[in-house]
Amino acid sequence: MIKNLIIVFLGVLFAIGLGVSKMTNPSKVIGFLDVTGNWDPSLAFVMAGAMTVYLIGYKLLFPKLSKPILAFRFYLPTLIHIDKKLIIGSLLFGIGWGLAGFCPGPGLVALASSHLEAIYFVISMILGVAIYHWLSEEYSDMMDG
Repeated sequence: MIKNLIIVFLGVLFAIGLGVSKMTNPSKVIGFLDVTGNWDPSLAFVMAGAMTVYLIGYKLLFPKLSKPILAFRFYLPTLIHIDKKLIIGSLLFGIGWGLAGFCPGPGLVALASSHLEAIYFVISMILGVAIYHWLSEEYSDMMDG
């Protein structure tokens, strides 16, 4: 029970951080991505702050822990090379982020605002995940025989 309360608290804290930093505002995000136009560098400070907190936690805790505090094990990447799926996924993520002004976390938090853009984004994200899984299964079935 305590573990679940901590997880909920951290999720709410993350959501508040996304809101305070305005990462849930598509025009703010698109302004950051528009490096050739009216560029808004303020989200660079948000990212730098997040990376600093992560780096400190990683350097202080990761070497000393055999497992995470709130999970059974660390979930670290197993693939160490760049492949076609990674490149295509990165391109789709970047295009979607640039067009919509949302990435998954801020998009979910923006649902609380009831703006149609956030609703459309989350529906599109869910459909994209479902299509990916459907195509992966189709491809796997074709390869199996």
